[in-house]
This record gives sequence, structure tokens and C-alpha cells, in this order.
Amino acid sequence: MDFGVTGKVAIITGGGSGIGYAIAKTFHDEGAVVVINGRTPSRIEAAAAAIGPRAHGVVADLLTGEGARTLADHAAALGPVSFLINNIGVFDVNDFFEVSDERWIEYFEHNMMTAVRITRIVMKDMLARDDGSIVFISSEAAIRSIGNMVPYSVTKTAMLGLGRSLAELTRGTSVRVNSYMPGTTATESVATYFADLARQQGKTVEETLRDFYKEVQPSNLTQKLIDPIMHGRGVLQLATNTAMNGVTHRADGGTVRSIFG
Repeated sequence: MDFGVTGKVAIITGGGSGIGYAIAKTFHDEGAVVVINGRTPSRIEAAAAAIGPRAHGVVADLLTGEGARTLADHAAALGPVSFLINNIGVFDVNDFFEVSDERWIEYFEHNMMTAVRITRIVMKDMLARDDGSIVFISSEAAIRSIGNMVPYSVTKTAMLGLGRSLAELTRGTSVRVNSYMPGTTATESVATYFADLARQQGKTVEETLRDFYKEVQPSNLTQKLIDPIMHGRGVLQLATNTAMNGVTHRADGGTVRSIFG
């Protein structure tokens, strides 16, 4: 199936690992020119090389306005940006009563403001050209609020509001803004989390995962971690489907008991 991305420029923020890497790889393999960013030159260069010959790694920190401008300018030099996938985010398990104000601010800076800064630049050009598609990578935690991940859940909920609000600005244009909610995925960071948890509990990783789905996510229908490449395919479809604007696509293995999304 031709998704119509051949030769088009796609920015995938934080696309050097995990879900972002899978998205970048999927766009690249479908023919797009892919631009990813990171803060460590060696890591971002290695990721771009692994993705393929049309992938460009840019050292740019979206925690700053300067970094957002650097990324946007590099991508624009390759051609009009047709796709922007806001993927940067952080998570950890924590005690709400112990999370400092500073850590809350860090969550908003990483999970919200990185997306705001680059979108503010790229979306304005998309509207001027009357062409473009933006996807915010949120999480199933946005609607399945998690008590031991409160800052993460709250910022991912806010991201859904940001995506829908920006979609309102596209009325009557060919620009679209959507959100995507992945469930627990077999990324490097998630693998590290479960490996550490298994050591703490004196169990194997397999036993820890089995208990996780039994006790924490019993409603999950697949009862296993999601392969990141599935999100690459899902985001590509969402980003290119012109019938979808202002919507949230849920890909959580059925954890959230809902007939919508």
C-alpha cells in the first residue's frame, strides 16, 4: 500500500530510540526523508545511520527555543515539512507526595513544552502552505490515570488537550492534528524497568511481566508488551489518513475498556 510519503520530510522528535525510532524507521522505509533529534551527537548519528540513507540526525535540545529552531531549520532545508511527530517524553514510577515542584516542572518541560516549541514553528508554515500533518504521541495513561505515575498521566492528558485544541486551528484547511495513545511497549526503557523490578522481587522478567498483567493490567486483552514497530505502522496510518483530524487513536492492547478510540 502506498501511503504517499515518498520524498516528503518527516520530523520525529526524539526518534533515536524506542517508539520514536520505530516511527522514524517506518516512515523512512515507506520512502520519506526522516529527521530525528537528540542531545548526544554519537547516539543520534548512530540512530540515523541505522534507520537508513534518508535519515538525518540533528543535535537539538527541544527544552530550549533555540533547539526547536535548529531542528525546524535543518528539516526545512531538506524540503517542506509534511509530517511532525511529537514523541519526546519521560516517565518514572513515583510517590505523588514525594514529587518535588522541580520534578513537576521537568515533566511539563519534557512532555509538553518540547512539543509546543517545535509545533509552534512547524505548524505555522504548514498552515501557510495549506498542507501538513501533526501527531502527538500521548499514552493510554492519559485516560487510564495511574496513581504511581501521576505527573506522567497528567502531562499525557494535557497533551491530548493540546492536540485537539490545535486541530481547531486547522478548520477549513488541509492541515491535520491528531493524537496517538500507545500502551505498555517493549522499548529499551520499559525493558530496563521490568528487569530492575524483577531483580527487586527475586523473580524472572517473564514472571514479573505475567504478574504485571495479572495484577496491574488485568483488562489488557493481549497480555503482553507491544512491539514498537506496531506503533510505527499505526502512527504512519494516522498521519496520512486525510479523514482523521482532531482525533485520538488508541493502541493499548485493549487495556482501556472502551468501544471508542
